[in-house]
Amino acid sequence: MGKAWGQAPPFHPVKGDIMNKAITDGLVFMPPAFSGGLDVWSSQNGTPGSDTYDGSGNGAFVPADANFAGCLEVVKTQSVTKVRYMGETPILPGCYLRVTARVKAVAGAFPAVRIAGWAGQSGGGHATVDSETGPSTQLTTYGEVVEISAIIGTGDRTGVDMIWNGAIYGHIGLDLTGSNGGVIRIDDIQIEDVTNVFIRDMMGVVDVRDYGAIGDGVTNDSAAFEAADAAAGGRKVLISEGVYHLANNVTFQNEVKFEGTITMPADRYLILQRNFDYQTYLDAFANEELALKKSFQALLNYSDHESLDLGGRRIGLTEPLDLQAAEGTKTSFASRRVIRNGQLAPISGPAWDPDVFASQGTYSTSTPLTLTNVTGVANIPVGSLITGNGVGREIYVRAKNEAAQTITLSQPLFDAEGTQVFTFTRFKYLLDFSGFTKISLFILSDIEFQCNNMASGVILANSGTAFHVRDCFFTKPSDRAITSHGSGCQGLMIDRCNIQSSESTVRVQDRTTIAINTNANDLKVRDNRGTYFRHFVVVGGSGSTIVGNHWFQGDEETDGVRLGGLVFATSNVKSIVTGNYIDNNFIEWTNEYDATPDQGSDFSFGGLTITGNTFTANDVARWFNWIVVKPHGSDHFINGLSVTGNVFRTLNGNIDRIEHVDTTFADLKYNSMRNITFTGNVFNAINEPIENPRIITATESTASQTWIIDTDTKLPFRGFARTVESYSANGQLRNSGSTTIYDAPWFDTEYGADKREVRVVWREPTRGSIRCRLRMDNPL
Repeated sequence: MGKAWGQAPPFHPVKGDIMNKAITDGLVFMPPAFSGGLDVWSSQNGTPGSDTYDGSGNGAFVPADANFAGCLEVVKTQSVTKVRYMGETPILPGCYLRVTARVKAVAGAFPAVRIAGWAGQSGGGHATVDSETGPSTQLTTYGEVVEISAIIGTGDRTGVDMIWNGAIYGHIGLDLTGSNGGVIRIDDIQIEDVTNVFIRDMMGVVDVRDYGAIGDGVTNDSAAFEAADAAAGGRKVLISEGVYHLANNVTFQNEVKFEGTITMPADRYLILQRNFDYQTYLDAFANEELALKKSFQALLNYSDHESLDLGGRRIGLTEPLDLQAAEGTKTSFASRRVIRNGQLAPISGPAWDPDVFASQGTYSTSTPLTLTNVTGVANIPVGSLITGNGVGREIYVRAKNEAAQTITLSQPLFDAEGTQVFTFTRFKYLLDFSGFTKISLFILSDIEFQCNNMASGVILANSGTAFHVRDCFFTKPSDRAITSHGSGCQGLMIDRCNIQSSESTVRVQDRTTIAINTNANDLKVRDNRGTYFRHFVVVGGSGSTIVGNHWFQGDEETDGVRLGGLVFATSNVKSIVTGNYIDNNFIEWTNEYDATPDQGSDFSFGGLTITGNTFTANDVARWFNWIVVKPHGSDHFINGLSVTGNVFRTLNGNIDRIEHVDTTFADLKYNSMRNITFTGNVFNAINEPIENPRIITATESTASQTWIIDTDTKLPFRGFARTVESYSANGQLRNSGSTTIYDAPWFDTEYGADKREVRVVWREPTRGSIRCRLRMDNPL
């Protein structure tokens, strides 16, 4: 018999359908039986005020029928004769309704029958939907009971006949089409929830297709994605198979699973709050490179996640990853962020070839950080290495002004006054931060940069503080591992990294790769390992801490050339070098970042502490040295250098000295030396060990009023004998008559043509032996 008026259909949840029951519990999907009255059954759309079958003349209730326990009998009089329930059947996102009707022809012409309805939207208006009719069935035999059905739902799924995305309710029933004049009997219409057929795990999954996503790669599915996330309530959002275009920014607050993929404009972001990791972005975009760009974009546009986990994946890049372009909207960022746990590698192609430009420009010491009248300045990329006459090492293009034809330099040039042709070389980096004006508090952790002699590693932002690179591997960079082209290295920290050159088989003097350069202050390089570079670190600022590293730069040549491993390019460095293993290279100290390198009123060389290091070299020429000072202008001196507690050792041959002044451009001013300490060092296979202060014993077997003490090879840098701190007699001092004397001499320092002698003057001719504590500096 027919259903009672207003009675909800029985609900029988299947396994896994508990959540669906919670959503639909209490809702009435089933329309009332015809026995309850025909005043709620419309012959039009079913909207309020439409005609009903109650007393219409072409429809009547039949209480008894051989096949139906109460039914509606309709005479077909219109091309489309409608039967619609006037109640509002709810249409819920993610809920699928099967509408079923049993009909039979009893007289007249045979019509076709289909499930149909009118879709409503908020406010009572007509919703635009894909279709308001189901499949049509032609009746052919009187008395034959035919069952017709259709499924209505919001998602574009296989098996859904009427896709009602955008509708919130419907007036549901059926249509009779075809020839007029037939008499049709219709059993009570049934509407049942069949969501479980379409959704596999209602406990945990909400499908974006249920909320109107099309997945054709063209239609903007952003609103459907947001709607699905809003409805999830802690459940997982499923991006089912398809290609979904998102033209707007989309944020998911719930966990997301991608079976399909998405496309987005470069300046739109996808934020995954619950499963923010590289693998999920790779699932979403199905492209390693694009996934890294979009996940980085999200990292800078969402505050609840501080790190991007690459999941240990090896990510191939077809071109340098311009991180500012990948983000698209920001030029600066100063909140802590981390990229960690993965591998980056270049994919072979011309995109990794350095760009090289030769352009004429003019340099003046009056504007020491600017090149003017630069031809073709528009073609020269920011971040390019600059080389030319009088240009120091690791000078880069920090910025440019195309209208003014000027270039801003990372450091001054020491001897480039005038006009010349400069060469600009732009290396290509796996991670390129140079498009950012400022990046601070950024961390790269546990990443292997597999440069493979095709790419360089990382170039920093124009400015910023506390950039941190830790526990990373830089393997075979083609040109540079870490580059600073501006002050983005302020407070730079590099910890526990392995930085390995591809030039191990190349002679030291022929190598071109450099591991690290900096321009700003407060560099921290700690516990790293660097191998076979031309230079390990070129330091352009002060306040550096170089601790616990091992870098080596030797080759297989006997008496081979060695170059600076740690290069200080400014004179007053205020830095400490402690506990390092410095192997087959030297510490080079220059002032090549000074536009007017002659000593003026500024500080000269000073502020450097070298303590507790192990220096070693093998197969080097006798003239090799581990500490080399190279002034680029006149009148420089050392004011503050401490070299204590180090071990110096050579293998396969001795060297003469550990220290040296490179006079290519100028010598030091030895009569101005101050505060220099060389003590407690160990010398193995060093012909001329040095100390300051140095105790020297002077002995005269024949009485003489004047003694000469020669310090030529005994003081650091073969400095002048400037100070006698103290002296003591070794036994008795006697005059020419062998009488013991007790007079004290006076000392004439900086004596002789080279000022490396001390003259000891006695009151009378004296013989014997004394110990003198001498210095090559003024300790005050």
